[in-house]
Formats: sequence, structure tokens, C-alpha cells
Amino acid sequence: MGTFTNGPVTIAYDDHRSDDTAPPLALVHGHPFDRSMWAPQVEHVGRTGRRVIVSDLRGYGGSTVVPGRTPLQVFAQDIADLLDHLGVHEIVLGGLSMGGQIVMEFHRLFPDRLRGLVLADTTPQAETEESRRAREAMAGRLLREGMDGYAKEVLPKMVAPANLRRYHEMAEHVLGMMRGTSPDGAAAAQLGRAERPDYVASLARVRVPTLIVVGGEDEYTPIADARLMHEVIPGSTLIVIEGTAHMPNLERPAVFNEALSEFLDSIPGER
Repeated sequence: MGTFTNGPVTIAYDDHRSDDTAPPLALVHGHPFDRSMWAPQVEHVGRTGRRVIVSDLRGYGGSTVVPGRTPLQVFAQDIADLLDHLGVHEIVLGGLSMGGQIVMEFHRLFPDRLRGLVLADTTPQAETEESRRAREAMAGRLLREGMDGYAKEVLPKMVAPANLRRYHEMAEHVLGMMRGTSPDGAAAAQLGRAERPDYVASLARVRVPTLIVVGGEDEYTPIADARLMHEVIPGSTLIVIEGTAHMPNLERPAVFNEALSEFLDSIPGER
């Protein structure tokens, strides 16, 4: 575990170093979570000898909370600055939900730093006027009420109900991450996402291997959104993990990890 101070913001991160020449894997968590959501993937990929980097976005986990509005561009720049701090130039970058949108923004800004993309349970389309107003309303609610009511309300959409009943420890982990998130940080991210651009055109310019994963029961980012990205990104691979909702990496970690390992093994090493 380490911290990186970048101006007024301190980013908390884990860097699981390796002497392997394969490009490191960096993973970006979603909203309203923290880097611990990637624990099964960090453990699995780390056993293969590949370097894995996970960090808490500003406003989340152990990183500095910045009230106001945090655009996706700011999150992407934070990741680039952290990688510079660690002396890492090229990476395979993956993200889930909001984390996937940050990955898309990173690709838009820094395409030459990417060796591969993992886009999990995310969507490339811009916000509609209706969804923009909904995000702004949600930001206001979080600031007024805190995270507890929201966390209980969305848990059955984050995790498929059958998995909530079956995997109590995992369900408590997801609920705990949401409850532990700062309302100020979560609201700032919601307001930033309300302004997000359409990434469909930029995804058509992706020239690196790309894995797209989606839960078969995901209501937030349905299979149709994953298929759209699959159609747009040349040579991409689409995996649907049945029996999962918005967090297949935690609901079915063995299936997610197998798909991730096969994908990473297909990416050439040092170039």
C-alpha cells in the first residue's frame, strides 16, 4: 500500500510489483466503491507474476475527498499521474461501470499508453437530458441523506438477488464499500458523470486488444450496451457472465478471472 500526493490530492494505491516483462494491469473501481472491489482479480493475476496496480479514485476509499464536481477527465489524469509516479508508461487498463468510463476517457487522452483494455459493465453513450437530471438529483440526495439509504436501495441491482442470498460475505463487502464512501466524493463524481461525452466514436479508434465483460442480469449497463462496444471496437472479445448483475468480478470471480487471464495471455510482452 502506498500514497501519491498530486497537488492538493493524495491518491491511495496498491502496487503489486513483478519482474515480469508483460505490461502491468491497472484496474479502476466503479461508483460508489473502492479499490478493494478488485481483490479477487489482484490475487489471481498476481499469482501469474504480472504487475497489478489498483488505486482509490479521488473522493473514494483512502484518497482525498474533493467536493464539488469531478469530471471523468480529472480521474483519468490522476491515473496517468500515478503511473508517471510509478515509472510506468504502457499498461493494460481495466474498469467497471464508472471505472470503465474513466478507461474510455483515458483512451481518448492517452491512447499511446495502452496495450489493452478491459471494459466491464459499462456504457459508452453520453448522458441523456433525463439521465443528467437524475444524476444531479442523486448527487443532491447523497449530500442531504448520506450513503446508507442509497446503498441499501441499489444493492439488489449491484448484485443479483440470488447471489445476495448465496454469498453473504461478498454482499456485505459490497454494502460496506458503498456505506463507507464519502457522500461529498460520490456526489462530485455523479455531477461529473452528468457531463460525460459520447465515447462511441473514440472507441472506434481503439487499436489494442479489448475485453468486454457484462453480467447477464445487469440492469444498469445491459447486454445491449456491451454489444454496442463489441461492434464498435475492432477485434474485441465479448463475454457475458450469466447469473450476475453489475459486479460479475465479485459475483462470479472464477469465471471473470478465467476470461481475464485468457485475455491477458493473448497480449504480447515487452515490445
